[in-house]
Amino acid sequence: MRISGTIRSMTRSSVAVLALVALTLALVPGLSRAAVFSPQTATLDNGMQVVLVENHRAPVVTHMVWYKVGSADEPQGVSGIAHFLEHLMFKGTDKVAPGDFSKIVARNGGNDNAFTSWDYTGYFQNIARDRLDLVMKMEADRMTNLKLSDDVVLPERDVIIEERRSRIDTSPGALLGEQMRASLYMAHPYGRSIIGWRHEMEKLSTEDALEFYRDWYAPNNAILVVAGDITMDELLPMAEKYYGVIPRGKDMTRDRVQEPVQHAPRKVTMRDPQVGQASWSRYYLAPSYNTDAADAAPLDVLSEIIGSGTTSRFFKALVVDQEIASSVGTFYDPVAVDLASFGVYAVPRGDVDLADLEKAVEAEIAKVVSDGVTQDELDRAKQKLLDSAVFARDSLSAGARVLGQSLAVGLTVDQVESWPDRISAVTVDQVNEAAKRVFDANKSVTGWLMPPEGGPVTGAGAALPITSGEGVH
Repeated sequence: MRISGTIRSMTRSSVAVLALVALTLALVPGLSRAAVFSPQTATLDNGMQVVLVENHRAPVVTHMVWYKVGSADEPQGVSGIAHFLEHLMFKGTDKVAPGDFSKIVARNGGNDNAFTSWDYTGYFQNIARDRLDLVMKMEADRMTNLKLSDDVVLPERDVIIEERRSRIDTSPGALLGEQMRASLYMAHPYGRSIIGWRHEMEKLSTEDALEFYRDWYAPNNAILVVAGDITMDELLPMAEKYYGVIPRGKDMTRDRVQEPVQHAPRKVTMRDPQVGQASWSRYYLAPSYNTDAADAAPLDVLSEIIGSGTTSRFFKALVVDQEIASSVGTFYDPVAVDLASFGVYAVPRGDVDLADLEKAVEAEIAKVVSDGVTQDELDRAKQKLLDSAVFARDSLSAGARVLGQSLAVGLTVDQVESWPDRISAVTVDQVNEAAKRVFDANKSVTGWLMPPEGGPVTGAGAALPITSGEGVH
């Protein structure tokens, strides 16, 4: 588990970090003897959930509103509308002029931003405790009073199209990651780009945004998470004052196409002159905490054992012993409403051929499947994960982010808080059985990213596929 330093500077790589934080903390149901964040909760009459993580080390707070809707909930043909609406939420109400929201927060010594993923959209402010009333008032105002017209919507559409060009279309690694997800999820909307497919983005309209807003942006589909120097006795009346008066919206359900049985491995190859160093990656379909909690915790430990850092099994084998890779690692993101993904990536050393690197990685995966992990590896991995919870408690915003993300995908506070007990209970047999199930080639996509064949190389380094990300305002 790792904590990113600041939310405002959130990039796609730091979003992956956030996913690692959440996946490490949110596990299967049960009461915990060793709580992680010790949150307090309440529910307003209109259905809005309120969560507080007290932290009185400094007179500051993190204020977050999470909506239980993301790009995987978009109607067919309007991909990118969730992220587009995230941008448009800064375009004003009758009380706050377009663009003034962030300016007001900044003038009061705070910072703010927003983010979109497949399963949720979030808005946050970090600010002094005595200014919480101000940001809560503004956030509640735009939950129900957003004003949109073509004059503000169409220019912002050009902004998100440019964002796609600069962050996806000109990045070989991002393009490859996008193509790999589209291949991994043959039917499920997790294969859809968060920012949207360009040809559909170009047609997004004011009415598309308003319809999505009216459907999903309501207190009964939102979670208020506050962390910092405040008590529930102080927070709840404030939440009632601003959010509690907003009428309950219609009850929405996530109506998603489910993934069919997959029968064959897939491969995506991309060559681009911007690539200065080839890279290799593979995604496997994997359970999430919502689809198979029994395997999720063991896979979390497995990822720590085989691919987390320079002490991991794969690093020792491929980088240190065989000297065939310059870097190697794994990722696992099970904090999702539906099926998740487990991935392995590697960068060859020097002029090592990708085919040779692939064989070496596959040999290590085969060893895991056939021989399993050891008790010593398990004990060390579990201790590292348990130690990481201590550091998570030290961060002002970590609790708000982990709880918000977990609740937004349908997990519970108890599932987050039970993490120390659940991770401690993982056995060698559970890890080994989960590894055999997840490393199924028929449920995988392999990505090769290379310089052009015989062409010039202009890139400065390897461009790894994006494994997890969010559109950030």
